This record gives sequence, C-alpha cells and structure tokens, in this order.
Amino acid sequence: MSTDPLERGYVEEGRRDKRRQLEALGVPPFAYAYSRTHPAAEAIAAYDDAMGEDGPAVRVAGRLVALRGQGRTVFAHLEDASGRVQLYLRRDAVGAAWPMIELLDLDDHVGVAGTMFRTRTGEVSIKVSDVELLAKSLRPLPRGKVEKLDDGTSVVHGGLTDPEVRYRQRYADFAVHPELRATFVLRARVIAFIRRFLDQRGFLEVETPVLQPLYGGASARPFRTHHHALDMPLFLRIADELYLKRLVAGGFERVYEIGHDFRNEGMDRTHNPEFTMLEWYEAYADYHGVLDRFEELVSTLVQDTLGTTTLVRDGVDLDFTPPYRRVSFVGGIHEVSGVDVSTATEREMRDYLVTRGESAEVAATLSGGRLLDEIFRHSLEPTLVQPTFVLDYPKALSPLAKEHRSNPALTERFEFFVQGREIANAFSELNDPDDQRARFEDQVGQRAAGDDEAQQFDADYIRALEYGMPPTGGIGMGIDRLVMLLADQSSIRDVILFPAMRPEGTGADDAEG
Repeated sequence: MSTDPLERGYVEEGRRDKRRQLEALGVPPFAYAYSRTHPAAEAIAAYDDAMGEDGPAVRVAGRLVALRGQGRTVFAHLEDASGRVQLYLRRDAVGAAWPMIELLDLDDHVGVAGTMFRTRTGEVSIKVSDVELLAKSLRPLPRGKVEKLDDGTSVVHGGLTDPEVRYRQRYADFAVHPELRATFVLRARVIAFIRRFLDQRGFLEVETPVLQPLYGGASARPFRTHHHALDMPLFLRIADELYLKRLVAGGFERVYEIGHDFRNEGMDRTHNPEFTMLEWYEAYADYHGVLDRFEELVSTLVQDTLGTTTLVRDGVDLDFTPPYRRVSFVGGIHEVSGVDVSTATEREMRDYLVTRGESAEVAATLSGGRLLDEIFRHSLEPTLVQPTFVLDYPKALSPLAKEHRSNPALTERFEFFVQGREIANAFSELNDPDDQRARFEDQVGQRAAGDDEAQQFDADYIRALEYGMPPTGGIGMGIDRLVMLLADQSSIRDVILFPAMRPEGTGADDAEG
C-alpha cells in the first residue's frame, strides 16, 4: 500500500482531465474572487411565496455537494458556511456556460447568479442565469454513501470515519461534516466573552514571550530549541505566569493573556502538547477575590454561550448557578479516603495508593509533592463532578503560591474542578523574594534528585520581586478543557482545530493513552 498522501487514482486523473478540458474552453479552473450578495441561508430567507416566479436576484458562492442531471436540466445543491441552497440550471438559461457546467464535479466551488423561486416540489431554489467556476476540486472528498434502512434510519458506508484520518485531514473533516464547525464557533464565542468580561473590569490584554531562556510557572517538561544568532538554548513556554507577574511588579495592576503554552509530555483525552491558556493577575487581590471573580466569569459565560446554567453531561445535571461547592484539600481527601495527609507518614500514604491499584514499585518512587498529588488523584479528584473549588493546598504542591495566613504548612491556592477534571488553578501569589528564593532552591534540589519537571531557579524573577510586587491574586484556566465541557466533547482533540499527530506514513498509532 502506498504511503504517498498525494497518490492519484483514476478518479483524480479524471478530474485533472476535466481541468484540461476547461482550460481548453478558456475557463480558468481557479478564479481570483467572486462578488456575493447573499449567503445561501439569507438567499432562501429573502424569498416570499407572494413573489411567485419573480423572487429577488441573488449571487451566491460555495461548494457543490449534490449534482444530478436530466438532459438539458441540472439540479445541484450549493453549500456555504450558512447552509445549503438548491440550484436549478437550464441549458437555455445559462447559454454559453453550459459546456463548463457539464464538466463540473462534486466539491467544485462555483458562483451563481439568478433569481429565487419555489419548485413544484416545494423547495426554495435559485433559478440560475449565470455560473462561474471558482475552484476545481481535483480530489473528491471522502463522503461515503448513505443507505436508508426500512426503519427510517440511515447508515453511512465508507466515507471519512477513521478518527486518525479525520484529525489529520481536518479540512476534509469539516467539509464532509459541517456540523463539527459548531464546536469551533462556540470556542470563538467563549474566548470573545472572556475578553469582554476582563476588558470591562479594567484588565489589559498583553503578550509575553513564547520563546524563553528559562521556563517556569508550572511543573512540566519543556520543548527545547536553539537560537543560532545568539548561540543559546531557548524553551517554548510552559506557562505565562512569571512574565505576567513581572508586569504587575512593573505597575500594570490588572493584566491577562490568552495564548498557547507547550508541554513536552504525553497525549491523552485531556492533554495536547500545545494548548490554550487564560491567565490573569490582579494587584491588591488575594485568592478569595480571584475566586469570586472567576465564579462570576464561569456562571455568566455558561449562561451567555448556552442559554442555561444547567448542563447535562454523562447523564448528570451539572448546576453552574453560583455559589459553587468549596472543599479543602486536606479535609476533602480525609473525608473520601480516611487518610489525613497533614499527619500521615509517606509510608502510610504509599500503602493507601497500593490499595487503590497503584503498584508497590511505582508507589515507592513517590515522595513530597508528587506523592500528595497521587493521593489526591486517587481519592478526592474523581468525586468532584459538580462545579467545585478545592482550596488550601500543601506547600509542597505550590512553589509559587503564598503561604496560608493561618497555617504555614499550606498555601492560599485553589483549583476548580468539573466532572473530575481540573479547569483552573489560582493563588494568592507569593511576593516575598526570600521565600520565593527558598522554594526555587527546593525545586532545584528536587531536580537534582531526578524530578525533571521541577522548576528552574529564576534569578531575574526574584530580582523583580525584590523591587517590590504588591499583593496579587492570579489564575490560570485551560481554555480547551472548558470548551470540552461546554461543547460536550470527551477528547481535547475535538476542540483543537489541528491536534498534535505523528508524521503521516510512520505506521505508528495515534490513539490516545
């Protein structure tokens, strides 16, 4: 079997032959532009039965998705982003364009001019008087064939059904399955709403470096590259946090960024190596203030984009009417598992993990923050189905969060969960440069002990704190996971236009882990 993605069969060769015939007729196979008066849906809406045969004149353009001929008459369906409209083409009406029409194929893009009318079968259509070829399709879309069963249902045979092919050829997927575009329209609305929400509250949208000499702001493995002119290593950012807080130290009191971050880690249903994050930072706020603002954002966003605050997901009614449930990290784990992580020994916590299905060998390698994280993942996290804030994380899990004002073993941090998935992470930001230095040094020690996700020592960031950063509250939210929730999608790949894939033709499986 050939692995050439551009391999041609007899169908492709037949279409190229039609291209040559079109060129011989003087018809350019790829036009420069077309002046439309209406999208397809608006053209249909412009017609009223009182108009009879004298409907409005329209010019529409789009892809041919159905084409059938009856001698001197052709019926076709043209599809654009708004929907479909039927075309009625007669040889005597289009005149010199008829030889070109006889060379059209499904998936060609055309522009048509004509008048709206209703056919004898009742379908509002365009009576075409002029046709222009806008783009010749040289490769047919894999549409498959629809079989209607006796019970009225339909089955599609063939077509674009392989998930790997669909993700790899997104352009074909969206063309064959236009209903999938709705997810990305929703995604755009979500991002636009977030921008409006923050702009209206005095936040300034900023852009910070994607290429960084040091990576930080999260515990993750980075992508590395090299700057040849400066002969130095650079890293794709894993988070926006440290640069945004530098701006707060510089006098920007309310800032946010919506951008791509990159983590050189595994892929699964909730992780893609390139993903979109929102981060905002607010001077003179703490994590309580951030929580209140975030709760307002989420509840109004859900209502605005979906028209309701109750979503049914996996058979469960999720209620986004505030206030949301609050539970402490330590108390929540103890309630679910019986383990008090504030007093339990590491051996007792490892023993608990083994009872939850973790291998003794893996459990033995865990300590400190990673051990606490695994305890949380195996106990409390799966129970966080309704919108829930988990507050007050141990210091070992939060190297950039401010020490809790009433318990020095904890930090002023919360995470927001829905359906057992983390959506957002927020702190009262650590602004004591000496405390930050000590925590960076602890992270360096963890890195030396083999934790390649531990954070680096960022001296420049400490210097910014030494100049003085006001009390600050900040949050990071995964846009992709939020859209997954709102669009009712179970895989992050279904909310990213072009998800990460292995090179085509390697024979490797791109299945999610």
